[in-house]
Order: sequence, then C-alpha cells, then structure tokens
Amino acid sequence: MVFEKTLLSKAMGSAFDMPVEVTYWDGKTERYGDGEPEAKIKFNKKFSFNDISSQPTLVLAEAYMNEDIEIEGSIQELIVSAYRKRDSFLTDQSGLTGKIAKRLMGSHTQKDSREDIHSHYDIGNDFYKKWLDPTMTYSCAYFANDEMSLEEAQIAKVHHILNKLNSQPGGRLLDIGCGWGTLVITAAQEYGLNAVGITLSDEQFYFARRKVEELGLQDKVEIKLIDYRDLKDEQFDYITSVGMFEHVGKENLAMYFNKVAEYLKPNGRALIHGITGQHYGMGVDPFIEKYIFPGGYIPNVAEQVTHIMEAGLQLDDLEPLRRHYQKTLEIWDENYLKVFDETIDEMGKPFARMWDLYLQACAAGFESGNIDVMQFLMTKGAAGQGLPMTRDYIYKK
Repeated sequence: MVFEKTLLSKAMGSAFDMPVEVTYWDGKTERYGDGEPEAKIKFNKKFSFNDISSQPTLVLAEAYMNEDIEIEGSIQELIVSAYRKRDSFLTDQSGLTGKIAKRLMGSHTQKDSREDIHSHYDIGNDFYKKWLDPTMTYSCAYFANDEMSLEEAQIAKVHHILNKLNSQPGGRLLDIGCGWGTLVITAAQEYGLNAVGITLSDEQFYFARRKVEELGLQDKVEIKLIDYRDLKDEQFDYITSVGMFEHVGKENLAMYFNKVAEYLKPNGRALIHGITGQHYGMGVDPFIEKYIFPGGYIPNVAEQVTHIMEAGLQLDDLEPLRRHYQKTLEIWDENYLKVFDETIDEMGKPFARMWDLYLQACAAGFESGNIDVMQFLMTKGAAGQGLPMTRDYIYKK
C-alpha cells in the first residue's frame, strides 16, 4: 500500500490549480501548491489508486457519501479547480471505455425511460419542496437582474421561453416534460394558449393535475402521464421542452427531434431548453448515472444542431445560459443545506451528503464551462417564419 499511496500522492499533487492540503489514512499530511490551503481533504480509509483512477468521480463520490473522505472548504471550488487543471486525473474520463461506456449510453426503451424518471423525480414532492422555490421549477432559472429572487427568476425563465415563441392567443402548446406544471399554467393564464403538458413522473403528474383543477383551468390545460413517443397524430402550434432531452439517451436524440418536428404544424415553433456541452466528450458521468440521473446523456452543441437539421427544423435562435444555471444551483444548495439535518433524519446521511455533493458538483461544472445550458428556438419551415425581424420582441413583452 506504500506504492499505492505514492501513486495517489503524485496524482493529488497535480489534480488542482489551487493550494490543497491532503491528510492520508496513515495520518500523514501533505500540502500541494503554493500558499495557504484553500481546501482540505482527509482520507479516512485506504484507497487503491487503480480504483480511483478508473472512475474517479464515482469512487470519490461514494467515499464522500460514506464519510470515507472528508472535505473542508467549498466542494464546488475544489471541483472547479480540478476542471481548470487540464491534466487532473479527477476529470479524466479515458477509463470510461468498453463495457462501462456501453452501459452508460445503452438503450432507452419506454420502460427504461419510465424507470429512470421514476428513480429521480418520484423521490417525493415533499423532498423537492424543501429546497426548490414555490413554483416547484427544477431547471435553470433566468436572472434578468441581480436582485431577482429564485422564484422571480424561475417565473422570468417561463416568460422568456414563451416570449421567444411569439405565440398568439388561441394557439395550441405542447410541453414535453412538463415538470410540476408552471409553464403550461402560465401559458394558459397569461398567453391565452391551450396547453398540454406531458410527464412520466407520477408525482409530477398528480401535483400538476391537481394544481390545474384548483385554478379551474381544465378547459385550457391538460396534463398527461405519457411518453413523448406516444402522442401519435396530435399536432401543435408551439412546443416547449425544458430539461428533457438530457433524459432521452444518446441513441434517441434523433428520434426526439424528429418527434418535435412531427408534432409541430407547418410553420410551428419550438423552444427546446437543456444542458448541452460546448466541447467533445463522453456526455455521461458514472456518479450522476448511478445515483442521480440514470440513463442521462449530455449532448454537445454540434450533436444537437445536427439532429435539428436532420429533423427538417430550422434554427432561429441559440442562447447559452451557463451562468444562470450556476447561480440557480448555488441557491438550490443554499436552500438544501438549511434542511440538510432534516434530510439526514428522513433519508439517511449518505443520501443527504450525496445531494449536497451533486448540487455543488453541477454548479462547478457550469462555473468551469465543462457544461452549459442552451435554448434552441426553431421553426418547422423557413427560419424566422412568424417572428419579428429582430430579437427586441423577446424583451418588450
């Protein structure tokens, strides 16, 4: 194990671009980098370097969940530092080959998709209520100004999406992956649209449907528990989809955009919003795949644009919102830490630590530019059909 520790020590020495202090399982402490440590890491048990280096995010995440590793300081900034260090073994996914890659990017049948969605979103509405804002929106907010609360920014995001569509009252809107229903309800109440929201989450379906009934919007909004592939011959003037394509799987992305085109009427418009990489890479993470979003895949911009073109859709606008998602996640984690002890009591300490790690790791991914979030506005027909000549209309409404 001396050899293993030597390997790990050398790897840790080149893992970050900021000064870090590491205490190993034998009680020895090493400092890496110049200056006072900005973070401290403590290994409470022996680790095999081969195990860590093959799937570092999974092995280290599980160790953190189980308190085999302790971190003093910001996890978010520690991960950002590793991303900045291009040769860090912590961000190297070269070990994700063969069977591992095949499993992470495997098939996504409708049964698989339903099970994947259930495992994440059906943890329970009560859990999400503890740290989301009152709109129960679980996607990137839009901070039109620095003074906005999270709730205001989530409402602004919904308006930003619906404004981009330049929708007209009386039109029919489909929201693929409608979450807890805020977008479809806003579309009906404030934009005069007839909206259909679809989800695979039982918890979201019952919550959104009950909210529609409480507001007396049954004649304007319909919530369906259905797979996006099963709408058959229905067509819509407008389609929105927020935080959805990350769940369909790499092999189903082409089908997803083909379905968007199929469900749009001629000259109809779609606004697709989701996490997208601005670089080439695996698009998956073993920790996220195993514990958070099974079946998830983050496509890069080139993939998305290719699928849009091949589906016969034309791109009208592309907007990155990376910093908005970083801020959203930071606020979520602040909220989550306020109920951290309560989560330990209800779900156990490994689960509670896992979610804190997940939120901070995602914030780090956006802060570093490792991942981004994009809004793709597109038309079924000539680009810009039915839209004003400039983007000013988006901000005037």
